[in-house]
Amino acid sequence: MAQKDQLDRESFSCVICLDLLKDPVGLPCGHSYCMSCIKGFWDGEDQRKIYSCPQCREAFTPRPVLKKNTMLAALVEQLKKTGLQAAPADHCYAGPEDVACDFCTGRKLKAFKSCLQCLASYCENHLQSHYESPTFKKHKLVEPSKKLQENICSRHDKLMEIFCRTDQQIICYLCSVDEHKGHDTVSAAAERTERQRELEVSRLNIQQRIQDREKDVKLLQQEVEAISVSADKAVEDSEKIFTQLIRLLQKRSSDVKQQIRSQQETEVSRVKELQEKLQQEITELKRKDAELKQLSHTEDHNQFLHNYPSVSQLSEPTDSSSINIRPLRYFEDVTAAVSELRDLLQDILRDKLTNISQRETKGDVLLPEPEPKTRAEFLKYSREITLDPNTTHANLLLSEGNRKAKWMFQTHSYSSRTDRFTDYTQVLSRENLTGRCYWEVEKSGEGVEVAVAYKNISRAGSESAFGRNDKCWSLVCYPNRYVFCFNNIETPVSGPGSSRVGVYLDHRAGILSFYSVSKTMTLLHRVQTTFTQPLYAGLYVGYRSTAELCEVK
Repeated sequence: MAQKDQLDRESFSCVICLDLLKDPVGLPCGHSYCMSCIKGFWDGEDQRKIYSCPQCREAFTPRPVLKKNTMLAALVEQLKKTGLQAAPADHCYAGPEDVACDFCTGRKLKAFKSCLQCLASYCENHLQSHYESPTFKKHKLVEPSKKLQENICSRHDKLMEIFCRTDQQIICYLCSVDEHKGHDTVSAAAERTERQRELEVSRLNIQQRIQDREKDVKLLQQEVEAISVSADKAVEDSEKIFTQLIRLLQKRSSDVKQQIRSQQETEVSRVKELQEKLQQEITELKRKDAELKQLSHTEDHNQFLHNYPSVSQLSEPTDSSSINIRPLRYFEDVTAAVSELRDLLQDILRDKLTNISQRETKGDVLLPEPEPKTRAEFLKYSREITLDPNTTHANLLLSEGNRKAKWMFQTHSYSSRTDRFTDYTQVLSRENLTGRCYWEVEKSGEGVEVAVAYKNISRAGSESAFGRNDKCWSLVCYPNRYVFCFNNIETPVSGPGSSRVGVYLDHRAGILSFYSVSKTMTLLHRVQTTFTQPLYAGLYVGYRSTAELCEVK
């Protein structure tokens, strides 16, 4: 009964929407569809002007006029009332994007495998013969594919199983004895095996690159975290310092205020004391004036003369020399001193904050940029470098504005200096090198070394030779070969000979690269390390040789 219900559902379902028929219409071939479904299907075929049945592929021209099948519609409605539901979406049936079984009739199931020999696709049921019958045991089964016909030769309609290495294409047997006769041919399986090995090598390379990039990403993430930690600490420390500065200013403000008030109290007390003395003197003078006035009115001459000596005597006046009235000017000097302090602090803060801003914009916390690829990109970082006469060995002659060094038989009477090379004909640049720099050296003769070194490299003894210590990196340039030297370790370097060597330095990233420069740039040797000090360009000029720092633009 359940099978009958399922059959009924399929019988009254539209194969396009998989739902029960809505406004069913019948085609001339006998199949029925929802009115809207078949119209939508045919709308997509309007350009070809050929209209076909989605199930049997029978074509109709012109486009049939669709009319609702009232009897079938009534039957579907009646079945709905009796409990018939739409067919559930069954994932075993093939949809428009799936590969359908070539042997299913009616509604097709999804293909489970495709056969490269049969050039057909099979569902699980129809595939059983390939598992059970000895005839099909050697057939090659693959994942379901819609491109099986691409394995058929369009010219001979034969299976293509041969690969022509001469023309790099897949062909059939007849092609190999016809237009590809005499070509280097192998079976497609053999070519696949070889290409598979190449593929595995490519995959290993890709996987290695992925690991390298993941390591780089991890390092960059660590740098991001380090930057964040450093920035957070800088903010925290700055807030503490500014808080201490504010407290110091508040303390100094309180001290100045206290000093002013103390001085105010002292001055006011002094003035009031003097004011009181003056007031007492005024009272005494008024009393004397009254006595003298009264004496002046005495009519008895004898009485006047008798009393005059005692009345006319006056006390010593109060010293008023200390009275110096300066309205609103008592503490002008304090105000001026505080204003001067304010201006001084403003200047200091402005200068220091400008320095902080410049440090932040120098790129010290930026992530490393990619290394240049072309000479034009390298030249963007070119530096104008000159040689330092104070480091020049006595057998070297500088010229061309201290850019060129030439080996000479005779020694030169250079001044005696502790930073001059004495045992090897070497010289350092005047300028130190940080950040990203590029320069080129034109050389001639038997032997020249192009180097970079710390300033504190030894100037005498075997330790002073370029590349013979851990303070210098040197490329030794012979007429027909190169050798890289560091810390007394020599590494042979292969590369095209050229009279010009380019040097690229990314101090912060720890990258030092040497290039052979001609019409193209060829990398000779690359160093990845950590530089702990500013570097200086160095030249060693051997017997009858010259080396010049080029002007590059």
